[in-house]
Amino acid sequence: MRITVRNMTPKEVSLAIEWAAAEGWNPGLHDAECFYAADPQGFFLAEADGQPAGCLSAVAYDEHFGFAGFYIVLPQFRNLGIGHELVRTASAYAGSRSMGNDAVVAQQETYRQLGFRLAYRNIRYRGKASSKAGQAPEIIDLRKIPFGDLVVYDRAMFPAERPVFLQHWINQPEATALGCEDNGKLAGYGVIRKCRRGYKIGPLFADREEIAETLFLALTGRIPGEEFFLDIPEPNAAAGSLVRRHNMQSVFETARMYSGAVPSLPLERIFGVTSFELG
Repeated sequence: MRITVRNMTPKEVSLAIEWAAAEGWNPGLHDAECFYAADPQGFFLAEADGQPAGCLSAVAYDEHFGFAGFYIVLPQFRNLGIGHELVRTASAYAGSRSMGNDAVVAQQETYRQLGFRLAYRNIRYRGKASSKAGQAPEIIDLRKIPFGDLVVYDRAMFPAERPVFLQHWINQPEATALGCEDNGKLAGYGVIRKCRRGYKIGPLFADREEIAETLFLALTGRIPGEEFFLDIPEPNAAAGSLVRRHNMQSVFETARMYSGAVPSLPLERIFGVTSFELG
């Protein structure tokens, strides 16, 4: 069997999304376009005798940090060395960058063997949006905020600037992006997008718990009665209080792991992860 690994085309990223859906990861309807825009060179497809067999992404945000995801080998092609070839190619592309990933339980040992270390757990919660729609006056359409201000605010919550990704993420179809201002300055923002099943909030960043709550209510108020999901960093006790307050149930977990230096992030301000695939 001849195994080859190459860069994905934009259409093939949609194939990876389909595989992720089959794994039960519930991707967003427009994730492929947003993810590919973040780094068109960072998505890899493995083929076995010319047949698509697996994928892995290693998105390089800058020269220092990247994020790995979409580590999937189709069941009929497992235990043939395809995963090894994907990792070898993606690692060569990542180079000396510190890499993050959100590893599902079944893959955590594999990532440990590759030199990744556990930082904390992310927990996915499921809820049903209230029929009470409401929006506080301090909530505004995120696209009306100067984009440079958003990039700066986001950088405080993420290990690298990601302007290209953000531009696509906040403008994707079937999504709502909201900001919250405090004394005229951006003090939090959140995005909710349509997924294969229900909706997902991500990210949900806020300077204080009450701002996170205000954004949460404004976002879920756009989808009354619908099922939705929120992925929270387990160390953020206030995020745990938020999901319990809204009777959300834990349904899934990942391990946030890093190779190289572990970024210093204000987890107390991170109430929702952007995505498990891109960080």
